[in-house]
Amino acid sequence: MAAAEADVATASLFGADRRLCSADILPPAEARARIEVAVLNFLAALASPTSPAISVLPLINRTSANCSLRSGLLSDVSSVYLSYAFCKRSLMRESTATAFVRVWKVMEMCYKILGEGKMVHQRELFYKLLSDSPKYFSCQRHVNRAIQDVVSLLRCTRQSLGVMASSRGALIGRLVLHEPDEEQIDCSILGASGHAITGDLNVLSRLNLSSDARYIIVVEKDAIFQRLAEDRLYNQLPCILITAKGYPDLATRFILHRLSQTFPNTPIFALVDWNPAGLAILCTYKYGSISMGLESYRYACNVKWLGLRGDDLQLIPESAFQELKPRDLQIAKSLLSSKFLQECHRAELTLMVETGKRAEIEALYSHGFDFLGKYIARKIVQGDYI
Repeated sequence: MAAAEADVATASLFGADRRLCSADILPPAEARARIEVAVLNFLAALASPTSPAISVLPLINRTSANCSLRSGLLSDVSSVYLSYAFCKRSLMRESTATAFVRVWKVMEMCYKILGEGKMVHQRELFYKLLSDSPKYFSCQRHVNRAIQDVVSLLRCTRQSLGVMASSRGALIGRLVLHEPDEEQIDCSILGASGHAITGDLNVLSRLNLSSDARYIIVVEKDAIFQRLAEDRLYNQLPCILITAKGYPDLATRFILHRLSQTFPNTPIFALVDWNPAGLAILCTYKYGSISMGLESYRYACNVKWLGLRGDDLQLIPESAFQELKPRDLQIAKSLLSSKFLQECHRAELTLMVETGKRAEIEALYSHGFDFLGKYIARKIVQGDYI
């Protein structure tokens, strides 16, 4: 019994799970120091007088088997986290040798970037590595995975390594942005494309935010975002509209999290397609993602599912429904096997699979192009969300 209590004490600190493995946010000098330590450890293993060897790279395992759901101590936000289970990259194993080399080449490039005081996008990094090491980097996916391996090895965020993911996000509505020493941006007087969200998290963290919005609405698709922006929904329903134009990038999640922290009493609603991908997008905003579990858990928000949902299907003409595609079924299978899916979300997903149908938000236009704003306002006022 005493041993069990000791284990609990070790695993917990005021309710926080001490198994949580996270990526630190570091200044450039500290990030460079971690790279130097990794290199020194590698050289020490090579120079060992007793058993010289090429050391393996112990990386935090970024798979569903190593993830759990963590509930906030003083909030209603839950997030995906990774535990201290490792996978290994080794130069001596054919299956991981190429990935092993990629890690070192990305670390080398990050070391140079940090030394020059620069920030680069992942796409820029890809083209640089493609020109320098075409044998190892033939596509963007190789770079993205290697960056996450470096994050996993050094336990610091991509931003700390001088790497930004390109941001597709935009926002509009009852929000004023003010970066120190810059002009204010009133997001309620912008065109339908809204304000583009920068991929530089340092800039986003410096923004002063002011708003009289009563709601934040996360929109899956850019076309729907622009429809609502053009209709000036935020003048009828005091809100902020935000979109990542599909699967959410880190910068859009970051600014949404900042909004949730700055305006903690403002509820966040998601408007997504009624299909497995729409639910996966909602869950990424709500919990973070497994593949980026070392850093994206920081930006999880308590997002409510406004629509489309099963109860709304009566509003959609039969001709607007589409068959589930193989990719939809693959996403559904992954979500249904996850540890964090809420029962109400699971019921919606099960209904999709059982009917074999999917519906897009645009199907509501059968009632007129102005119907979407009325639909959103009615559901919020009636508390019709989960």
